[in-house]
Parts: sequence; structure tokens; C-alpha cells
Amino acid sequence: MPASSASSAPPHRPEDLILRLSSAADGRDGDAKLRLLRELKNQIIGNRTKKLSYIGLGAVPSVVSILSSASSAAADSDEVESLLVQSAAAIGSFSCGVDAGVKAVLDAGAFPYLLNLVVDAAARSLRMIYQSKLALKYEFLQKKNMEFLLALLNKENENVTGLGASIITHSCETSIEQKALSDAGVLKKLSSLLGGSLSQRDASLESIATIINSNPEVISKFVGPESGRALSIVTELTKDRYPRTRLLACMCLIAIRNTSPSYLEGVGIKTKLILILLELLDDSGQVGDEAAFALCSLIAEKEDLQKLAFEANAVDKLCNHLANGSLHAKRLEGIFLALSSLCSKLECCRSRFLSLKALNLVTDALTHVCIEVRGAACICLKSVSRSVKNLSAGTFMNEIILVPLVQLLCDSPTSLQVAALGAISNIVVDFTVHKSNFIQCGGAKQLVQLSKSMDSTVRLNAVWALRNLMFHVNNRCKEEILSELTASVLASLISDPKPSVQEQALALVRNLVDGPEDFADYVFAEDCLLLHAVGNQLQNTSKADVLLQGMYTLCNVASGNESSKEAVMSQLFCQTSNTQCILVNFLQNSDSRLRTAAVWTVVNLTFPSSPGAFDRAGKLRNAGIATQLKNMVNDSCVDVKLRVKTALGQMMSFGDGST
Repeated sequence: MPASSASSAPPHRPEDLILRLSSAADGRDGDAKLRLLRELKNQIIGNRTKKLSYIGLGAVPSVVSILSSASSAAADSDEVESLLVQSAAAIGSFSCGVDAGVKAVLDAGAFPYLLNLVVDAAARSLRMIYQSKLALKYEFLQKKNMEFLLALLNKENENVTGLGASIITHSCETSIEQKALSDAGVLKKLSSLLGGSLSQRDASLESIATIINSNPEVISKFVGPESGRALSIVTELTKDRYPRTRLLACMCLIAIRNTSPSYLEGVGIKTKLILILLELLDDSGQVGDEAAFALCSLIAEKEDLQKLAFEANAVDKLCNHLANGSLHAKRLEGIFLALSSLCSKLECCRSRFLSLKALNLVTDALTHVCIEVRGAACICLKSVSRSVKNLSAGTFMNEIILVPLVQLLCDSPTSLQVAALGAISNIVVDFTVHKSNFIQCGGAKQLVQLSKSMDSTVRLNAVWALRNLMFHVNNRCKEEILSELTASVLASLISDPKPSVQEQALALVRNLVDGPEDFADYVFAEDCLLLHAVGNQLQNTSKADVLLQGMYTLCNVASGNESSKEAVMSQLFCQTSNTQCILVNFLQNSDSRLRTAAVWTVVNLTFPSSPGAFDRAGKLRNAGIATQLKNMVNDSCVDVKLRVKTALGQMMSFGDGST
């Protein structure tokens, strides 16, 4: 039996290659460096696992060291040029599609060498880097940088011009930068590249969309006569044979339409964009993933475009994609956001969505592994649940929806909590018979917890949801909510540093005391803590929306029994003056909403059948309220005029109304 021989080391062992590469990087043997660079590049091209393995073993610094040495070499030889090309190509391979590779390349200091070496391989590598969010931001406002960028765009090599376009797409963020690029002729140059190769065309379209985005001045220059046929060329490219080119052309037109709609106001172009994007959804790759986001951008907050999309069967097509099985997370997110935009204003879209049984798919997505998908599902649910008909039917008030929504309020990222709160606010706004389901799922408890959040956005949305939960709810549910919330927590929310939170907290109390007379008793707990908090806000704030909710809260309390009415009177008069009534300022306010609330309060305080109405009317007359009401009999607001007539009639029934 022959003895076994020692096994030899496997070929291409990463550790051995790294060791040889490191040794070669410090040496002078150019041929050895080239062989090792080629071997390394062949190992990692198209293999993410091997890229990560070599990155972890420290290959990138050795490659950058070779690039550095070759860049500083005095000799102008084929060997030096080959080293530059091969090392740049290896760096590009490490950077392609792997953020860890981009980070390693940047940490190793490769960027300035690549930037100074704008040959084909270096340009390709830099484009890979600029496709990552980790890439350094390019400072366009420096003159030498702008000159360098123009030099890139003026090269004949498509990788070099593509690099210039990629730098713009990655780094252009402000309107000042957009204008600087436009003024320097960059936009005009990019327009001329639309007639180039496929690579140049796509890179230019993407950069143009970045430069013109939300900037009417730059858009005007782009579509103006000095730019020639740029807009016509972009429009023509929406018919291109390549899906990505069509998508990017649509994105340019959407950027123009969203900011300067007068340039693309025809129904024909709007319908065309919708149809192209719906067609592009069928693409199985990145184009299909991005098409839904583009559609969402086109139709968001635009009811006319949403109607056109509905007529183009957009709801059906988007829902069919959802129903067709497992989709990439990015595509799921985009489809949910597009459906959200479609259903945000139109009941026909919501009805069609629900008839297609798509609500089940949204509910399933609330537990998706991807945070972005869960957030988009919440946003979609928020839009769909605006349907009053389906809210009243209790369509959304079941455990299948409520349990995962409430779960998203626990230990989720802030953005996801806010998205879930938005959906919950809509779902709980109505109707009494179903609200106990949400409370039983632990929803009220979680909302109260989030109302104490240090994040003001979370706090605001939690209080908003509590306000809606309190709307038209029965007494039992009110007590359950208050048992979690407590008067002291609610009083602190009324005095929150953020006026928006104050407004929602006051609206919550307004809903709390809305109803039969005994509902007003809630504000008298803990020595009238809530009532005093409301009065203090009315005395100390100048924010119209806060004042409005505060006054309507007192108005509701004033509709209660005698003790409630007297308690309101005590809040309306300045603590330092028994004759200075804050109602005067409300009645004189330019905001008709505030005038209406004030007059309603007077009506409730002076209702003739109330035992103390005579004394309250007299005190209000002495404070100048009757005189002010007489000046409002011809108020510009019809609602105010009607209430003034009632209030004056009641006050004068106790006397002549003279001061």
C-alpha cells in the first residue's frame, strides 16, 4: 500500500496571493506586479464573495500602493502604463457593487490617484465608486474643479464623459450647485451627449434630471431657445428601444413637470408618461424596480394625473404585480408608494384597490423583513384607509391589521414608527363601534408611550393618533384611554415646546369633552389641571391653530352644566383684571375660524335656559363683548354672521345690551 504524500497547497489561495502581492508592491519587478494584478482581477471579477474575502485580507492597500508607485514613476513606458491600467481596473472591480470595497478603496487613498489618472480604466473605476453613497462629494463651486469636470465631459472617451456625468449625479445637491453647473455650460454639454453612445445617453439623462430637479430657473434655461432642441430630444428618447433610456427620459420630463408644469401641460404627454412607466414595470431588472418610484413622483399630490393613471388601469396593473408572487424589496416598496399616491385623493382608486383584495397583500407586508417595505405598506394603508365608507364598515379594524401595526410602534426605527402612526391615525378616526378593538390590541397604551418620546415628530404623530382615537368615542373607551394617558401627561402635552404638539393635544381634549353634559367633567380632574392648562395656552400663545383648538375646547366645556360654564368664564378673564376678557381679541381677529369659535362660546355661555346666563351675559357686556358683536353683524364670514345674530339675541334677552 503506497504511502500518502503531503498534499500541496490549493492554487489561488487568497492568503498566498495577498502575501505575494504585498511583497511585489514593495519591489521593482514590474512584470511580477502585472501578473499578480491580473491574477487578482480574474479572481474577483463578478464574484462578490471573493471580493469581500480579499478586502478582508487587506488586498486593496497593496493594489493602491502599486497604483501610487506607477503614478509617481518618471518613466513613460508601456510597463508603467500597463501597471496604471491594471491597478485601476482591479480597484474598479473591488468598487463595483460592493460598498465595503468602495470604503476600502477610499480608506487606502486611491481617489486622488484615480482622479489625476483619467484614462479609460481609471474612469471606469471612478464611475464604480461614484455609484456608491460612500463616495466623496465633489465640490463644483471651486473653479478648478468645474474646469476639470468640463474637461471630462469634453473627452471623446465614453467612460471619461460617463465619469463626469456620474460625478454630477452623485454630488449635485443644492440649487446653487445646479445653477453653477448650468451657468458653466455643463447642462448644454450634457444635452449634446444625448446623441452619443448608449452609455453616454443614459449617464447624461440621469445627470440632467439631477441638475434641473426642483429648480425652475435652471429648467427655464434647459427648455429655452439657447439649449436648442434639448426638450424635444429628451421627449423623443421616451420611445427609445432600451428600457433604461426610456425610464431616464421619463424621469427628466417628470422633473420638469413637477417644478414647471406649464412646459408639459398637455393631457397627451401626461398620459404618455403614465403608460410608459406602467409598461416599464414589466421589466424584470433595475428598470422595473425604479419605474414605480418614477410613477409615484409623477402623480403624487396631483389629482388630475391620478385620474389619468386610474383610467390607464394603473391600480390593476400595480396590484397584479403584487399578486404575482415574491418580488424584490425595492420593487415592493415602489409599488406600495405608487398605490399610496393613487389612493391618496380618489375614492375610485381605493374602491378598486379593495375590490382586488390587495389589502391582504399590504397587511402581509407589515411584517416584511425589509424596513423600507414595512414603511411603504404603512403609507399605502394610510391612503387606502381614507375611505369613509370602508372605515364605517370596520374594514380596517380587525386584528390581522391592528396587531402588526401596533407591533411596529414598539422598538422600531423612528421613520417606521411615524409611518405606522400615520396609518393608525386614519384607521382610528371613526367610528365608535370599532374603536375598542384597537384599544384591546394595546394600541392606546403604545400611543401614550410614544406621546412621551423625545423625538418631536413621533410625539406629534402619537398625540394626533390619540386625538383621532378620542373622536366620537363612547364613554367607556374614553375612560380606558384616559387610564393610560392621565390628566398630568395630557396637561404637559398641552404645554409642549412644539406648537404643533400643543395643537393636537388641545384637539384631543376638545374631543374628550365633546358630547353630553357630563363629558365636560373630565377637565375638572386633579383640581382642574386640564382646564387650567387650556386657559394658560389661550393667555400665552399667538399661534392661530393652537388658539383655535383651545377656544373650541372651552366652547365644548361651556355647553355643559352650570359649574362647567362658570369654570369657562374664569378662564376667559385675565387673572389680573376682572374686566379684561380674551374673547375680545378673538372676536377682532382677522382669522374667521377664531371669530367663529369665539361667538360659539358666547352662545353656549348665554343660553337663556341656563340659571346663571343672566349674570354671565352681564359680565360679558361689561367686558365689551356685546359692543364687539354689534360691530360684527355684517361680518364677511357667513358662519360668523349667523352665530353673531344668535349670540346678540340671547344677550339682549337679558336686557338692552348696552354697556
